[in-house]
Amino acid sequence: MANIAKSKEWYDERTAYLAEFMLPERFATMQRVVADRTKYMTVCAENTFHPQNASALVRHCEAFGVQELHAIEFLCGFQANHHIVRGTDKWVDIQRYGSTSEAVAHLKGEGYRIVAATPHTNDMTPDSFDVTKGKFCLVFGTEKQGISPEIMEVADEFIKIPMYGFVESLNVSACAAILIQGLVERLHRSECDWRLTPEERSQLLYRWMRESVKDDEGILRKRYGEDF
Repeated sequence: MANIAKSKEWYDERTAYLAEFMLPERFATMQRVVADRTKYMTVCAENTFHPQNASALVRHCEAFGVQELHAIEFLCGFQANHHIVRGTDKWVDIQRYGSTSEAVAHLKGEGYRIVAATPHTNDMTPDSFDVTKGKFCLVFGTEKQGISPEIMEVADEFIKIPMYGFVESLNVSACAAILIQGLVERLHRSECDWRLTPEERSQLLYRWMRESVKDDEGILRKRYGEDF
């Protein structure tokens, strides 16, 4: 059954059943959170080698409702520190790639604009960037070298954070927090259809319920047999 496409009603029925094994307040929180999830905006991290930065990126995505994080790992693995990430990684989908070209091909194939977070002659700020023009992926480079030449070459647009002090740049974690929060807020105020589809919300909520209810497999099998 695992490879057969399920209907929205299939997910909703099982979610409602699992909700009987959860406090109503917890279920209401999960419903509220899933309603604000987005794949219209996504994030890509290129060779993030510090676990604390990887952890922070996951936490930023979760906190601001970005459902997918794409990790390019041809130089080093994207490894979050569980003491820092504190379980937020189970609410965010992390896609991993062995090369930049593989990640770019996938993202562009899904219709994303590649937006490099780096100063550039034609760059924009969080206020001037057009969130309504279509789906977009914020790309953050390595901690020392920044955005790779390959990303610079294929990027559709560039974005930077205006700086007014002697400091010329922020670390990747701080930069990501500012950009993600600012652009998500602009999406929420826009007329864009930035939310997940009803089908995507049903599937995601069901998956989260299974992460949250103890002995979910036993509970579902007792009610639905192998159809879960």
